Amino acid sequence: MSDQSTISDQLVGTIKGPGERPHEYLFITADNRHARVGEFVYYTAHDSEQERRILGNITTRRLLRHLPDAFLADPETPPAIVSSLIGLDGENCELYEITVETIGYFSRRMGDFVNPRIPPGAGAPVFLASSQTLGEVLSPKRAGERGAAHIGSLLTREANEVPVVLSIKDVVSTHLAILASTGAGKSYTAGVLVEELMMPHNRAAVLIVDPHGEYDTLQAIEGDQHFHDAADNYRPEVKIYTHDRVKVRFSSLTEADVKYLLPEGTSDKMLHFLSQAFRTMMARVDEDRGLWGYHDLRDAVKEQKYEGNERSESSNASSIEGLLWRLDSRFDRPDGIFSQAEHIPLKDLFRPGRCTVLQLSDIEQQEQQVIVATLLRRINKARMATVRGAADPNSDSHLPYPVFTLLEEAHRFAPAGQTVVSTNVLKQILSEGRKFGVGIGLITQRPGKLDQDVLSQCMTQVIMRIVNPIDQDTVAKSVEGAGRQLIAELPALTKGQAVLSGVGVNTPVMCRVRPRLTRHGGETHDAPEEWAKWHSKTEQAHRQEESAVLVSKAEKKVEKFRGVRL
Repeated sequence: MSDQSTISDQLVGTIKGPGERPHEYLFITADNRHARVGEFVYYTAHDSEQERRILGNITTRRLLRHLPDAFLADPETPPAIVSSLIGLDGENCELYEITVETIGYFSRRMGDFVNPRIPPGAGAPVFLASSQTLGEVLSPKRAGERGAAHIGSLLTREANEVPVVLSIKDVVSTHLAILASTGAGKSYTAGVLVEELMMPHNRAAVLIVDPHGEYDTLQAIEGDQHFHDAADNYRPEVKIYTHDRVKVRFSSLTEADVKYLLPEGTSDKMLHFLSQAFRTMMARVDEDRGLWGYHDLRDAVKEQKYEGNERSESSNASSIEGLLWRLDSRFDRPDGIFSQAEHIPLKDLFRPGRCTVLQLSDIEQQEQQVIVATLLRRINKARMATVRGAADPNSDSHLPYPVFTLLEEAHRFAPAGQTVVSTNVLKQILSEGRKFGVGIGLITQRPGKLDQDVLSQCMTQVIMRIVNPIDQDTVAKSVEGAGRQLIAELPALTKGQAVLSGVGVNTPVMCRVRPRLTRHGGETHDAPEEWAKWHSKTEQAHRQEESAVLVSKAEKKVEKFRGVRL
């Protein structure tokens, strides 16, 4: 066990005075090991005749005193030797000024931190918070409890010493954002979260929108004993819907969806005729049945066609034909995703204890956006109707449990500065979803390209290494709980390290993400290794064998053909 794991109320420094901001203070220390950015310390204060331990987080450190430069000039002579020759202890020559941001004391009654705003006095001692104390106050849940998601452990302590655990209730009700540069581990962290959601103590109803096909490895959850509960025979289920199984019922599209999918160059006149056709068709639709298909819309468009008459009215035939051609090219395809009546029922997508992965990798981006928009609308309407008691239990509008949807590559579905059909649906759910049990998780490598209104409504954030200054600035402006001091740490984080903040944790923490139980599906390909493997004797022999089999089959076909001719 490391010395840190046995630390209990270790004295690390002495208060110097207040910091630059009202909720900061400074202390002086010679301890270079424990006084690190992200570490937690406390001072004692009296509040209503009670002694309180006022916890704080170290945000910056500055070197006050160090060895003279002349001691460091000769790289072959250690500075400690030079110091000892003149009677100095080289190990204690450095002094640091540490800035601490006050958090407060933890109130078990309130389940949150309370800042009594009692500043520390100059000369008061500062103590390092013990791992046991931090394990009790940093996370709102304990690992393994109902509603707990064990994401990892505190970065400033040994691995697994201080667990970092999110509150699933808060994450689902107030939404989540996972933000990181490419290769920093955002999809890996999302996989850890999904594993926690599928554990027997959570049994969540989860949908993952997967544009790259990275999450199919989660299927290993079904056979992994970590996720089983023999007491009631619980075994989680993972369903994969490949692109060819994704269908959107045409009647679930709005007029805006159809217009969005039309190619560039569609004239205002054509769009006018399309709007007229929508109004005509919707007036004919049986409200009880509610089903209509593409050809119903096409017929309504075609009915508006006229060639002109005796009053010399001009023909609209060219505009109608042009509109029909554009509609047919998008919607009248035998292998298309739009269907007269077929779509994936919500109860197939969501069920407690089931994780559904919707793979959209072979579907073009505009259609992906429409798929997500229609799906989110269906989910939101179903939950609203169910919560209000207006949904028929036998209908697709009956969804009798809260649901959580993870959107990978979220900037595709709510891009900054652009108007796409999925953005407004996301904004509506993010602002109203908590009332109806519709949770959203956004995952993106480019927060600067994500709509800021959408990002700012995700009240729990997992922020990993971000190097791009625009993305850093976006996070600093849009994400609550992540102050400038923590943002400054983002470029220095390594793979698998994250800043967790927001309502899902009691206070922002720097976290080491735990290892996954299932294999990660988004590993970077080792191109040189694969090139070398291609030239290996084993691979060459395998290719020769495959080639011989193909030649043999071709020769047999030729012989058969000759026999028929004879």
